[in-house]
Amino acid sequence: MPIQTPICDFGKKAVPFELKSTDEKILKLDDIKGENGTLIMFICNHCPYVKAVTKDIVEDCNNLKKLGINSVAICSNDAVNYPEDSFENMIKFANQNNFNFPYLADETQEVAKAYDAVCTPDFFGYNKNLDLQYRGRMRELKKLIPVRSGESDLFQAMKQIAKTGKGPKEQIPSAGCGIKWKYD
Repeated sequence: MPIQTPICDFGKKAVPFELKSTDEKILKLDDIKGENGTLIMFICNHCPYVKAVTKDIVEDCNNLKKLGINSVAICSNDAVNYPEDSFENMIKFANQNNFNFPYLADETQEVAKAYDAVCTPDFFGYNKNLDLQYRGRMRELKKLIPVRSGESDLFQAMKQIAKTGKGPKEQIPSAGCGIKWKYD
């Protein structure tokens, strides 16, 4: 049974972070922030829900860039118990899927905890002031197959945020595999 994201906490500020990207750079939230908004995605390499929408993610992020919205993906999964989500495999996953945005490793899981991320994929859409305006799904999935009928929910919401600074009042939660937390 997939885990669903909670309702959007409108106006909640993005939490600063500093993480290593798959191109070996250390990036901060300020390095990623977009002129009209910022999309922060918690994803991983192995989750079937992420794999189902990876093509959509790449396409939407490319189109969002044209609207002044920058995107970043963060993998927070425990790579010891889930080696498919290791840093080396993140590099492969980003290359295989032509990621056009930074893919960051949250090895301590502190960033996922600070954002209250619960699953992969978990989308956080911020306006230009880094106020949360979207915490919904990419698009409808039926048996892990994306239902493609026009623009994705995510793209429509982020486009609205770029234009108005506000996200849609009605949002359908994202659903996916739970974040693979480290248990000492």
